[in-house]
Amino acid sequence: MASAHTRHETERQVGDRLADLPLDFEAMAVTSNLFRAANAVRSQLERSVLAPHGLSWTAFVVLWVTWIWQPVETRIIADEGAFSKATLTGVLKTLEAKKLAKRRKSPDDGRLVLVELTVKGEKLMRQLFPLFNAQESALVASLTSSEQHTTAEALRKMTTLIEELDSSEPRQ
Repeated sequence: MASAHTRHETERQVGDRLADLPLDFEAMAVTSNLFRAANAVRSQLERSVLAPHGLSWTAFVVLWVTWIWQPVETRIIADEGAFSKATLTGVLKTLEAKKLAKRRKSPDDGRLVLVELTVKGEKLMRQLFPLFNAQESALVASLTSSEQHTTAEALRKMTTLIEELDSSEPRQ
């Protein structure tokens, strides 16, 4: 979905409006363009790949994390997907109704809930993920292989720094 203003128009307006403030405009450009790109990628993948299969972005993330780590605790899925346990509960109800995932108590600790894909869920992910990845490839096709590698490394560095900052903050 297109914004009311192009990225170029927005950056020019921000520069004009905030020129008198002591700001790091390059850092602002990186983070705002990262946000725009992430939202654009998410929206594009939801429309082109997930919606035809009746999946939201969040449902896909739950399926993905479960597929990779199963059986996996619900708290890990919520952490990996960066959404609340309440959101996860609703999504899991939907995935269970579609017979794509199932929950069960942990045999080691009855307070913990484990999630696994059903045979139908496994089949869907094996069919869906190559389509998802092909669309990922299409979305980065304007970047050379070297640019893709550099971008991935830069994003990993940012993520690592944020994770380190988060782990050093006191929990409330």
